Amino acid sequence: MTGPVNVALIGAGVISDTYLQNLTSFPDVHVVAVGDLLVDRARSQAEKYGVPAWGTADDILANPDVQVVVNLTIPRAHVEISSRAVRAGKHVWTEKPLGLDRESTRQLLRDAEAAGVRVGSAPDTILGPGFQTAKRAIADGVIGRPLFAQTTFQTQGPDLWHPSPAFLFAHGAGPLLDMGPYYFSALVSLFGTIDRVAAVGSKAAEERRIHTGPDAGTTFPVEAPSTMQVLTAFDAGQHAQSTLSFDSALERHGVVEIHGTEGSLVIPDPNMFEGRSAYVKPLGMLRDGMSTDQPWIELEQTGVVTGRGLGVLDMVRAIAEGRPHRASGALGYHVLDTLLAAEESAASGEFVRVESSAPTVEPMPTDFDPFVATL
Repeated sequence: MTGPVNVALIGAGVISDTYLQNLTSFPDVHVVAVGDLLVDRARSQAEKYGVPAWGTADDILANPDVQVVVNLTIPRAHVEISSRAVRAGKHVWTEKPLGLDRESTRQLLRDAEAAGVRVGSAPDTILGPGFQTAKRAIADGVIGRPLFAQTTFQTQGPDLWHPSPAFLFAHGAGPLLDMGPYYFSALVSLFGTIDRVAAVGSKAAEERRIHTGPDAGTTFPVEAPSTMQVLTAFDAGQHAQSTLSFDSALERHGVVEIHGTEGSLVIPDPNMFEGRSAYVKPLGMLRDGMSTDQPWIELEQTGVVTGRGLGVLDMVRAIAEGRPHRASGALGYHVLDTLLAAEESAASGEFVRVESSAPTVEPMPTDFDPFVATL
């Protein structure tokens, strides 16, 4: 690839705004079209961001100028749209999760490899300067050898704010597959391959009520567990405990703590591209009456802050440079494999092995600048 890479979006829903804001600002990317089932919605988004063309998904896939498809459809359509893009000879970046089942998702990756095109998968928050600052600190040994992690996402649920929330509670979603990719992608990026998981899950109610938008007051069924707790064991010896809930009266999310032999580190919300990283050192001695207050050592965040679309940019630059891209389909598949294993564990009451392995996720260069033309 030389010069800006032509990118088109399929899916013009809520998340498309942040992608379009960022992708239209990167000089290495040229957004040429927006597609959607609702062509008027695609047209509205295209005109809002100065994109020259719009249409249906078929229009995008038939467009010979499109080199990369950014798949922002609902989860159950991810594999279908990504597979069609691969068959059309286009690289794919897809929102999370990469797919909803192992076989069709593995086939997508096999087809992409055979076609010589790339598949990238959200979240790309792990490429942001917030997470990368923490990742470098762990690699530099500020907390010694990492031992275990704790992550928490608990909220009252997206039905409080989303005008059409039913798909977030459907099979293939719930907090595990909707929010889990952020937390587990972060953990895998730090610790590597997950070996096995154990989980329990529950529903607070069989039906939920929509609170905003034109359908406010109507109800919809809850198909997936609305609370999951997952215990994760990694090949390298670390383990993690994760809570993911749409049932909590207490709003508490973005919590990721890494505990090591020489300190404990809090890192930014894995759903964000920036945030606070800080660590504490062990007390060393504790006697009756001693204060347990520990001074926080703040880490200075380094890197240029952007947002969603950073993974698309890293992928197109990686293609041009002949290197692996970081938020890859292989990483997305290992995270999906883990989350499906957690669902299976919750159903069986037993530990479930994760059969796939994770690729190494190289750190971002400290001088990575999305706003500089490199192609």
